[in-house]
Amino acid sequence: MGKEERSSMDPTKKNWRQVLFLSVVGIILLVFPHIFTLPFPQHIMIMIFLYATLAQAWNIVGGYAGQCSLGHAVYFGCGAYTSSLLLIHFGLSPWLGMLVGAGLAVGLSLIIGIPVFRLAGHYFAIATIAIGEMCQIGMVNWKGGGGANGLYLPILDEGFYNFEFHTTKVPYYYIALAIAAVTFYATHLIEKSWIGFYLRAIKGDLDASRSLGINVARYKSIGLAISAFFTAVAGTFYAQYVLFIDPESVLPLMLSVLISLVAILGGVASVWGPFLGALVLVPLSEFTRTYLGGGGKAIDLMIYGALIVIIARFQPEGLMGLLKKFR
Repeated sequence: MGKEERSSMDPTKKNWRQVLFLSVVGIILLVFPHIFTLPFPQHIMIMIFLYATLAQAWNIVGGYAGQCSLGHAVYFGCGAYTSSLLLIHFGLSPWLGMLVGAGLAVGLSLIIGIPVFRLAGHYFAIATIAIGEMCQIGMVNWKGGGGANGLYLPILDEGFYNFEFHTTKVPYYYIALAIAAVTFYATHLIEKSWIGFYLRAIKGDLDASRSLGINVARYKSIGLAISAFFTAVAGTFYAQYVLFIDPESVLPLMLSVLISLVAILGGVASVWGPFLGALVLVPLSEFTRTYLGGGGKAIDLMIYGALIVIIARFQPEGLMGLLKKFR
């Protein structure tokens, strides 16, 4: 009887521990920019939130559904270019441009999904790479989008409406935190919903899923559409943060690879895996770039490769799997 009582209380205790942990993490993140007031640590955290958002968006289709997309830079660039062009040519608020860009990314994902979801495994990954490269080449040659020279966003009055802050990074910090929080919460809801169950079933056994009556193509498309939406939102944020975009910065293959690496290192098909991956890889990249200059550019890539080999060999579940062993 005692064992039954203890086991029945375990879920409650676990929930309370999770609530306490999330509360502590939330308080730390909220007060961080007021403790670390210099621009560089705030920039590091902004980039962690950005890549955590991107990795979490990728995780929906790449982790839960098992579709290893290496073309997510397409949706990132869609968000960045749409909001930027609407702001430059029509004076549309970046916040509205963010929604338009996310909507276009969703439509684009549905179109892309028609041919690529007919493929599987390596062929699917290669197809997404090819689409990403075609989009980058297309933007390089499109003079209306700035071509290879890119686009400089206009310098507007500082404020929330214009999505520009010139004297401090704190507003960018909280906006990036809010975007990441919404993305993570949405993923949590998806994980617990029937969509999440269907996506995991598709990843586990495609033929068995079909035999159970699951419309595989539909749910793959739903997963990709949700993923594209949040990726495009992150693209708009990036454009407003740096106020300059070009095909090399928002549409490169390396960005798509890095997004997937962050999720894989942290642990795919888990809510907190992408955050852990970003917490490791982003500071590594920023510190090597800052302190080693141009000569350090390849060092972070070498470390990325080494980390992925180590994780794949000794801890396939990523950092989340490693944490579970110490519970």
